Amino acid sequence: MTPRLSAAMALGSALAACAPGGSVAPPAPICPGAPCLLDPLKALLDSAVAAGAAPGAVLAVSSHGQRFVYATGRLALDDPTRPDARTVYDLASLTKVVATTTLAMLAVSEGRLDPDAPMQRYLPEFRGASKEGVTIRHLLTHSSGLRADRPLWRETPNADSALRLVNATPLDTFPGVRMVYSDLGAIVLGEVIERIYHDRLDRLARRRIFAPLGMMSTRFRPPTSWLPRVAPTEYDTGWRKRIVRGEVHDEKAAWLGGVAGHAGLFGSAEDLMTFGEWLLRETQGCKDAAVTQRPKGATTQSGRPSTVPCVIASLRPSVVQEFTRRQNLVPGSSRALGWDTPSPNSSAGTRLDSTSFGHTGFTGTSIWMDPTRELAIVLLTNRVHPTRNNPRIGPLRIAVADRVVTLLGNGAAARGAPPRR
Repeated sequence: MTPRLSAAMALGSALAACAPGGSVAPPAPICPGAPCLLDPLKALLDSAVAAGAAPGAVLAVSSHGQRFVYATGRLALDDPTRPDARTVYDLASLTKVVATTTLAMLAVSEGRLDPDAPMQRYLPEFRGASKEGVTIRHLLTHSSGLRADRPLWRETPNADSALRLVNATPLDTFPGVRMVYSDLGAIVLGEVIERIYHDRLDRLARRRIFAPLGMMSTRFRPPTSWLPRVAPTEYDTGWRKRIVRGEVHDEKAAWLGGVAGHAGLFGSAEDLMTFGEWLLRETQGCKDAAVTQRPKGATTQSGRPSTVPCVIASLRPSVVQEFTRRQNLVPGSSRALGWDTPSPNSSAGTRLDSTSFGHTGFTGTSIWMDPTRELAIVLLTNRVHPTRNNPRIGPLRIAVADRVVTLLGNGAAARGAPPRR
């Protein structure tokens, strides 16, 4: 058999596989690789939503620039609207990486922030026993010694006093001794970023990240005009006594006015795909001048290509590589700088490369990126609606990550980058 005939037969088989029922598909439009291969994920997502993992969900996958997007379910118990790629979700702790960590990368690239400098250089009011030994790197790896949380909305009368309380919170352990995932540490880091740039975190993120990348559905404190496409979260049994929709779910972030280093960001799957594709290219040195992305509303079919800037301002690829590399600052910790890396039983599943990095959000959101496969996986849900007492999102995250890698095949890693650790 000639090579040309063999290639033709392979193409015919691929087209047949893309068509419903295995029938031969028309020659145009041709089903691209990733969208075609990932079609079985629809049934996985449908069944998870039917089983109560969340009222609705949007899964977005980018493989070598090809996008697959699938949405299922409904926005809320009383809103049957089907979500889509532009539905806006409360991203919860994805705020830590998409906004706060990215701004920290910019600050390091521009020489404004030293990861190994003491926190007190930037925030003198961060005082207390052993706090002089806390560095920016400790905050980014959740090894500062700060406790995980405290109920600011019950302990303080307003946002200013809440920040003073956070800065005065004593350490539970010496810096660098153990990893404790800390919202308080991310709040403090957000303060540092604001102090460095003399501007508020939401304005900085919009100007330095979201606007340059064309992420028009990502911001803190979404306007009321967005409400019809914002997925609601929980019935707040605290001071709000209502379903929360269009304002941050996290009580601490709400008490701080909706803008904080640990939570408060809202965004869409379409925008997070753009962010993920950009950051993947930055980890590889961003050699090309632009990132290919699909137009608004793109689903499983390929769309007309457009471009977003490859490099934002003065961001240095070497800094991105350092931030997304496991630090091993605390033995056994999977933490990079801001980001997390794969570990047993994590939302990364069992098949992503060890150089992958990602994060989750309490409301039911997650993003993972595998540089060796040029792969980004975004899963957005409102699993806390109407109550946070819903643990089904954990197994779904793992199943999605593993299934994506399996469906795309090991060949997706053939063009991978050399190990970074």
